[in-house]
Amino acid sequence: MNIHEYQGKEILSSFGVRIQRGIVAHNAKEAVDAAKELTALTGTGWHVIKAQVHAGGRGKGGGVKIAKNLKEVEDITGQIIGMDLVTPQTSAEGKRVHQVLIAEDVYYPGANEPEEYYMSVLLNRSTGRNMIMYSTEGGMDIETVAEETPELIFTEEIDPSVGLMPFQARRIAFNLGLSGNAFKEMTKFVMALYTAFDKSDSSLFEINPVLKTSDDKIMAVDAKVTIDDNALFRHKDYAEMRDIREENPVEVEAKRVGLNYVDLDGNVGCMVNGAGLAMATMDLIKQAGGEPANFLDVGGTADAKRVEEALRLILKDDKVKAILINIFGGIVRCDRVAQGIVDACKNMGDAVKVPIIVRLQGTNADIAKEIIDNSGFNFFSATEFQEAADKVQEALK
Repeated sequence: MNIHEYQGKEILSSFGVRIQRGIVAHNAKEAVDAAKELTALTGTGWHVIKAQVHAGGRGKGGGVKIAKNLKEVEDITGQIIGMDLVTPQTSAEGKRVHQVLIAEDVYYPGANEPEEYYMSVLLNRSTGRNMIMYSTEGGMDIETVAEETPELIFTEEIDPSVGLMPFQARRIAFNLGLSGNAFKEMTKFVMALYTAFDKSDSSLFEINPVLKTSDDKIMAVDAKVTIDDNALFRHKDYAEMRDIREENPVEVEAKRVGLNYVDLDGNVGCMVNGAGLAMATMDLIKQAGGEPANFLDVGGTADAKRVEEALRLILKDDKVKAILINIFGGIVRCDRVAQGIVDACKNMGDAVKVPIIVRLQGTNADIAKEIIDNSGFNFFSATEFQEAADKVQEALK
């Protein structure tokens, strides 16, 4: 589950991570009030206005701006809220901005020049261990740094039996070129950051940039946080942070009815039981000259109600030109699935306007094929993978 920057910072702060302080605002008046409150708290007259959307690269799209006085706070907030923000991580249509974060200016003058670093905590899937990835090149896209100057990216793997050790945090501070008080501050920052990642059951923390201020404080100026959905039962307060306005509405509906659905950009909808078979089915669609329009796992129960819900989700996508239903009947009998498909199409009536290829393999597959062939609907039955691929190709033509 992705959350907004201001929510991620709330989690970080709750574990003792120093953050750039800010207040969320939903309109220009709230923004001015927030700026006044921050000025009273911090003494700064300048503020950073940040669009709150689930996407990186907001500054490149005009979603992060500096306001030097209250009039600019009001004007800039009015410009950002309601805009469709397009960044390198959004679609061409962008994301609608519903709120902004009014943040304190932390780039104040002092004895030293401020410096920016990159830091993230995530799972290294090749080793099965959490790791901290960091670089001196803060504020830049880490993908660009990895491509152009990979020697500037460091990693620190964490042994799950002991967690992050203090010497590892010190090594991170050393590799970032820090000394004196900044070294001590970074060590504390890293230890608190990893604790926050571990205790919040997150799958990603990305802080870009981590800032060393002119007086050697270390703080998170940004926060991209992804929380593991499977752990939300332990964090009811985090679950309430979900902003469904930022999510694909079809995927939101799929979650509501208990279906595993991921929206894609193709032209062939697929309905499958089992994640492995779903991945193989998507490969099958590509080999047949099509592109998968979705990942949809209906699970072990493929009755008429569940099939109907799945079909309605698939057909919400206007790009879908055909649907491939690929079910292995192990726990569930193929003839019951076939009858469920027929009943669902009867219930939906004229809503089903595209050809449907049905491959049912397993218990009572022969009976299921008869049900599909005699249904009177625009069905193409298949029993083998290659046969299903050929039918997909035929349907697209």
